[in-house]
Amino acid sequence: MSIDTFMAVTRLFGAKVKRREDPRFLTGRGRYTHNLSLPGMVYACFVRSPHAHAKIVGVDVSAAEKSSGVLGVFTGAELADKLGPIPCAWQIPNSDIKVPRYMPLAVDKARFVGDPVAVVVATSYAEALDAASLVEVEYEKLPAVTSPEEAVKPGAPQLYDDVPNNTAFVWRASGGDVEKAFDGADVVVSQRLVNSRLQPTPMETRAVLADYNPTTDEATVYLTSQNPHVHRLLLSLVTGHPEHKLRVVSYDVGGGFGAKIHLYSPEVVLLHLAKTLKKPVKWMETRMENFTATIHGRDHIQYVDLAADRTGLVLGLRVKSYANMGAYLSTAAPGIPTILFGPVLSGPYRIPAISVEVVGALTNTAPVDAYRGAGRPEATYILERMIDILSRRLGKDPAEVRLKNFIKKEMFPYSAMPIGLVYDSGDYEKAFMKALELSRYSEWRKKQEEMRAKGKLIGIGISSYIEICGLGPSSVARATGFGLGLWESTIIRVHPTGKVSVYIGGHPHGQGEETTFAQIVADRLQIPIEDVEILHGDTAMIPFGMGTYGSRTTPVAGASVAIGCDRILEKARKIAAHLLEAGEKDIEYVAGKFYVREMPEKSKSFAEVAYAAYGAGANELPQGLEPGLETTVFFDPPNFTFPFGTHVCITEVDPETGKVKVLEYYAVDDCGNRINPMIVEGQIHGGIAQGLAQALYEEASYDSDGQLLTSNLTEYLVPTAMEIPRIETAETVTPSPVNPLGVKGIGEAGTIASTPAVVNSVLDALAHLGLLHIDMPLKPEKIHTALRQSNPRSKTF
Repeated sequence: MSIDTFMAVTRLFGAKVKRREDPRFLTGRGRYTHNLSLPGMVYACFVRSPHAHAKIVGVDVSAAEKSSGVLGVFTGAELADKLGPIPCAWQIPNSDIKVPRYMPLAVDKARFVGDPVAVVVATSYAEALDAASLVEVEYEKLPAVTSPEEAVKPGAPQLYDDVPNNTAFVWRASGGDVEKAFDGADVVVSQRLVNSRLQPTPMETRAVLADYNPTTDEATVYLTSQNPHVHRLLLSLVTGHPEHKLRVVSYDVGGGFGAKIHLYSPEVVLLHLAKTLKKPVKWMETRMENFTATIHGRDHIQYVDLAADRTGLVLGLRVKSYANMGAYLSTAAPGIPTILFGPVLSGPYRIPAISVEVVGALTNTAPVDAYRGAGRPEATYILERMIDILSRRLGKDPAEVRLKNFIKKEMFPYSAMPIGLVYDSGDYEKAFMKALELSRYSEWRKKQEEMRAKGKLIGIGISSYIEICGLGPSSVARATGFGLGLWESTIIRVHPTGKVSVYIGGHPHGQGEETTFAQIVADRLQIPIEDVEILHGDTAMIPFGMGTYGSRTTPVAGASVAIGCDRILEKARKIAAHLLEAGEKDIEYVAGKFYVREMPEKSKSFAEVAYAAYGAGANELPQGLEPGLETTVFFDPPNFTFPFGTHVCITEVDPETGKVKVLEYYAVDDCGNRINPMIVEGQIHGGIAQGLAQALYEEASYDSDGQLLTSNLTEYLVPTAMEIPRIETAETVTPSPVNPLGVKGIGEAGTIASTPAVVNSVLDALAHLGLLHIDMPLKPEKIHTALRQSNPRSKTF
């Protein structure tokens, strides 16, 4: 065999490998918490408040306790001295934050529709449900408030005695001379923007199964989680159960989108019930419970001013945002509308002066926390709408104004206002121009004029974005009040036969890391991908990890996997040198074989070296080298990563009905190096679908009494495949310098970019009629009303 033949290697990094996870999902072999069953298992059902704001005068459980199959009924008052409050794990500094007491079951007051006030346990789910209907709760109904802007006004209904004016925090950041920027501006555009409330709506609702072994005092909680170790830690803190005797297991998760990061009441209560009743206890969330009691996302009211000169050069930005936090501060809630929002308000543009103030308001609504994008979509929406509004004011093409303001390639690493966040790498203009070319932007502008002359309303919308991903670094996370560092961990274990088990602290739930991480390992160790398994989700098996959210799994956990592979090869090379009786510097490794340089026939396979590592004989291991072939890695990134791109959306608005049809959609995204382009495209497509949904369809809506009007899938409009257009994607590749893979993250990019792209497109279609802005979602009735108001004498409108 020649050296050239020996060294021929096919790279898996960058290959379109089919997802290894999919066969079990497609054949019904996924392991979801809903499907788990244990011997002797009983069922819990929660009694929830029908009122948005009410004093709990009394709870009569006598009829429920006598109901068939009931093992126990427990109230908030009964558990108040047995369980601690649910903690808020991101308490942002310098904001006068006030964290209200969030008990697992409401004790004195119910503060939103769906707030749990009692729980029934019975031998079957049907019996638990029947008994729950027999629990009689006497309420004294109180006035409710649902708007964050109204909640902080004098005289608004107060949720807590110790949180004046319902103001949980006021967070501010400023950079540059904002006053000077506005004083010297040729033009200032101002707009009130509403970033509508959303319901995450994962396909799989939440579920919990808690089991307790009184002999060993060990408890196991199976649940739907994006971060099993974080859940274990928080459960231990609230229940007092020793962390080392608590196991959290999250097998397959049917979608999370941020909603399964957080600690919720049922998880805490079921662990307590399992210990009290000495039986496994299971709870399965209904879709109505999912909509009323699982966290919601977004819900900002924003007042925005943008200053520019007459050429369109942006000089300054001012933002005041009222962020709806719901009735309680959920696990990561305060950091979403502040730390993940304010620092990225510069987006891809050179904005020399920015000031931002965020008021976190408590309201009689479900708690609001991280939902796909989490803070970044809200910031991007502000920028991209305001750039379009500025362009209209100046009579310029929105593409021209964006090009004028982009951060230039040679300026990286770039320190962005308002706090000096350092963008790692980028070439924004390249991605932008590629998107314009891909979408035939100039052709569509000409076509738009032709169609307008025929009475057709065609719009072209652009959205250029950056996002902050790869959360850590730990030093930054801790400085912003996050409860722990944001490193990630990996154990790589090479077995004596050369097969490899990789245990990760991240917890994929649809992102495809069982495939992409196997590609990293197989590519780096130059072994068949079939020889690699990726294990996650069970705290008894995996190293402590911070979980999957914020597009961090690949940049942080993936980086730890890559580093671990390099360490494995470093040790393996020492063993190979000993086996081949050569100097370590003379050992080459190609295609799964170690060989002496210029002597490929003298070689040892990866499996042979692995076996020698466990054989540990004198002729197998160098003196002083410990046996085994395994490593543990904790990777703490030195900086965030910053994916970017430009999306272009073409829409047509029916002038008679106001209905929007998305004609074409184009996305050019740069997430650094791509491990598996097919999985990247899938993530982009899914993200675009969710962002488009906010723009046109989805909105969680409460009435003035705090009743959720969108409590089922008939009222909450989740788009189907019929509503999603064909999406054409392309990419640029700008590797990140902050991790060894050069990756940036892609899970949230589509959501962040698509919402303003669609809204800008629709408003572009209506711009010549004098319509500057309509708040999301752009439903037909909103557009129809706006058209009639813009031209009340028109028979068409």
